[in-house]
Amino acid sequence: MNSPTQPWVVLKFGGTSVATAHNWRMIAGVIEKRRKQGKRVLVVHSAVTGISNLLEGIASTTARNDFNDSVKHIMAVHQKLATDLGVDADTLLAHEYLELQELAAGIGLLGEASPKAHARLMALGELMATRLGVAFLQRSGIAAQWLDAREALISEPARHATEASHYLSAQVPFDYDTTCVQKLDHYGDVVLTQGFIARNYKGDTVILGRGGSDTSAAYFGAKLRADVVEIWTDVPGMFTANPRTIPNARLLKALDFDEAQEIASTGAKVLHPRCIAPVKHGQIPMWVMCTHQPDLPGTIISNDAPKRAQVKAVSVKKNISLISMETLGMWQQVGFLADVFACFKQCGLSIDLVSTSESNVTVTLDPSANTISDDVLKQLTRELGDWCRVDIRHHVAAVSVVGRHIREILPQLAPAFSLLAEHDVYLLTQAASDLNLSFVVDNEQADALAEKLHSLAIGHEDDVLGATWLSLQ
Repeated sequence: MNSPTQPWVVLKFGGTSVATAHNWRMIAGVIEKRRKQGKRVLVVHSAVTGISNLLEGIASTTARNDFNDSVKHIMAVHQKLATDLGVDADTLLAHEYLELQELAAGIGLLGEASPKAHARLMALGELMATRLGVAFLQRSGIAAQWLDAREALISEPARHATEASHYLSAQVPFDYDTTCVQKLDHYGDVVLTQGFIARNYKGDTVILGRGGSDTSAAYFGAKLRADVVEIWTDVPGMFTANPRTIPNARLLKALDFDEAQEIASTGAKVLHPRCIAPVKHGQIPMWVMCTHQPDLPGTIISNDAPKRAQVKAVSVKKNISLISMETLGMWQQVGFLADVFACFKQCGLSIDLVSTSESNVTVTLDPSANTISDDVLKQLTRELGDWCRVDIRHHVAAVSVVGRHIREILPQLAPAFSLLAEHDVYLLTQAASDLNLSFVVDNEQADALAEKLHSLAIGHEDDVLGATWLSLQ
């Protein structure tokens, strides 16, 4: 029975979490547990693992192609999952299968996908997966209802963004939304919807950028004033480093919103950087939990985390672009930075790190936050050519030390600076917020530098640092 006075909890599940019948039984168990706790449950989930990459391969073609094999593979993946779940894929996915075939045929014929077609194609992964998921929950005795996320999430056009960004990296307002609340009140106590997708004011499908399902969950959490947003993934929480390259990385038991934002923005893959702002705005705690080990405590992100001086993580962001702008004309030149930054704005590019000297400005561009194509970079080079000499270096990495009051901790990091003598450091910057210290080096040097910094900066288990990745396996 619908109970509109009960609070919402938003549960987000990633692609690996929804890829097997075993995981779906676990998801059903989590839903039932939250219902027994007196919560209404909104499930937001991604496309089945690997499907978005296949769809991206179709959308990103630069030549005429026959995508029959890709389409058949995508359909086969969903057919197998449906069989394992005991539901009928052909009936449930007939509309999505037809749209997939039509879009793939059109892109193959033209040899390219418009941003609008690209977004429609990419949305099919989430739409197909959620059709199967809600059918399984209903078959399991859970009265779940399917919601098209495009009915609730409406993007707003970003100023100076390109057409591609409007469709492929859209943003949605996240204030409390009584219309959204009332809409979901009619859907019952368990609702299942898609991550990653929304619509614009014209009614066209848009997507929130790769990894955008986290952001969808945060948007819904803020709009509903949920009690909590839970991010269920394939790791036991957030760690002090990427545990796949630094196995002695430690579980972070608690973070505040700003620290989590920095860790996500500087390269951690567990959370999408855009997902923090909505929950911080609504003061909604966010839990990062493990689908395969649901009894582990995970990581809690809230305002209650300790705020003492402490390094919380060493993050690596690879394959970024470095733009160096050099001219003697900038020295004591009023408005030079405004002029060159206006060129980035004109090209719809968001700058990440910045370093300046008397004759040089160097910035980085993060591909996850920008649609960076050869055409965009050529336009940027032309625009900047009126002001400075431009050098663009690709395939570099930012290694960032993240935590509270980094300046107080610099003495213990001093030995790491000897390592820098062995490598080219293209940029070094320390945030005015005192939340991170970043080095930009070549891709192949990043992991060694991160491991050295981690060994120097991360302490032993305490009220914030938990067990190592290895011990949790």
